[in-house]
Amino acid sequence: MIETSEQTVKAILQALEGSMTIFPNLVRSIPADALDIKRGEGFWTLHEHAAHLADVQPMGLERMRRILTEDVPEFMPFIPAQEEAAEVPPLPSVEKIIADFTAARGQQLKMLKKASPDDWKRTAIHPEYEQYGLFIFVRHILMHDHWHMYRMEELWLTRDDYLSRLEG
Repeated sequence: MIETSEQTVKAILQALEGSMTIFPNLVRSIPADALDIKRGEGFWTLHEHAAHLADVQPMGLERMRRILTEDVPEFMPFIPAQEEAAEVPPLPSVEKIIADFTAARGQQLKMLKKASPDDWKRTAIHPEYEQYGLFIFVRHILMHDHWHMYRMEELWLTRDDYLSRLEG
């Protein structure tokens, strides 16, 4: 059984809210000429990581809404499109990415702060996971934020000999 104590929920909500300060600060601290550098084959650029964090927020909001309003919603895996087109549209500006991320995160937090202790125990079905529901999904969002922010910082500041060789 997943432990959804009030203390744990409060800590997760505080951390999600903290991302609304940490993420903009991180992105704005990266020099513009570093944003679109690919550090290796299959690696995302810093700009791609930042845009991804903004792009997935509406999906997160919709999943939260469904978990809170449907009996046991079923979800499909979210896999960002691997665009192979000759012309990929340009990524949004850093300021647009930040605005989109913080606006959507604010909506998520507004919804989550209204959730009751029983809401945090609501379950859902997702083929990727053994267990899934509001608490697990919201904790997953937090970990996802921090993984991408860590990867951005690593790709920006780490010397080649020490860079983790992951895709993305």
